[in-house]
Amino acid sequence: MHNEIVKMFDLSGKVALIVGGAKNLGFDAASVLCAAGCDIAITSRNLSNAQQAAQKLQDTYKVQALPLELDHTNFEQVCVVVKKVHSWKGHIDILVNNAGGGSGNGVCRLFDRSPDDIKKLVDVNLTGVIYCCREVGKIMAEQGYGKIINISSVAALVGRDRQMYERNGMAGQPVDYAAAKAGIIGLTMDLAGFLSPMGVYVNAISPGGFERGQPEGFVKDYSNTTPLRRMGRDGIDLNGAILFLASPASDYVTGHNLVVDGGFSISK
Repeated sequence: MHNEIVKMFDLSGKVALIVGGAKNLGFDAASVLCAAGCDIAITSRNLSNAQQAAQKLQDTYKVQALPLELDHTNFEQVCVVVKKVHSWKGHIDILVNNAGGGSGNGVCRLFDRSPDDIKKLVDVNLTGVIYCCREVGKIMAEQGYGKIINISSVAALVGRDRQMYERNGMAGQPVDYAAAKAGIIGLTMDLAGFLSPMGVYVNAISPGGFERGQPEGFVKDYSNTTPLRRMGRDGIDLNGAILFLASPASDYVTGHNLVVDGGFSISK
């Protein structure tokens, strides 16, 4: 049984592309896949960040890591980067679409938010993901196998209590962020319907809030509304979900949104 379990999560010989893999949840995803034996291509808008992350992965896990600069909202750049990754090893087995964010940057209140900021946020969190799914999905369909993991958010599932942000001096979350992340879940389900008959699995993960230096009052407020009474932990809480959806352990799972939020979305 031990050997069967090891085989179930073994990714030796696989190649993964992590879009936005230089820090936080993206780097966690890269790390757990490397630990399972995967070679990794990681992208960042800043090449130096990708290079530093790739070097750390190589030194720690003794795998090969390819750093690449990418603005995934630029379709031409996506095409070039995907071709480089494919040429590197001749196959792409796993795609993790982690790049995104910007939920609390700039003016967040809808009535005061600029149309340009809205468009940029939707492009970063949804349009760029579609571009990556298009180009990598094409390769996976041709090779008859692949695992696509799209990172959504608990923001796609529940409305937010803005008072939690306001009383802690935080900008909050714009509604366009929630809309984009909800789009990721819709994309995942429909893309699974399209690609799964070709041997390509498509799933999503919706993380809750992760503790990253937010004001103490916000961490307390958020934790008190979460059944597990804490925020997520980088380097720990996303690892199992990523490994499960990337490995043979999930070979009968597609079109699924795995919520990793400590129960935040079920509480009132």
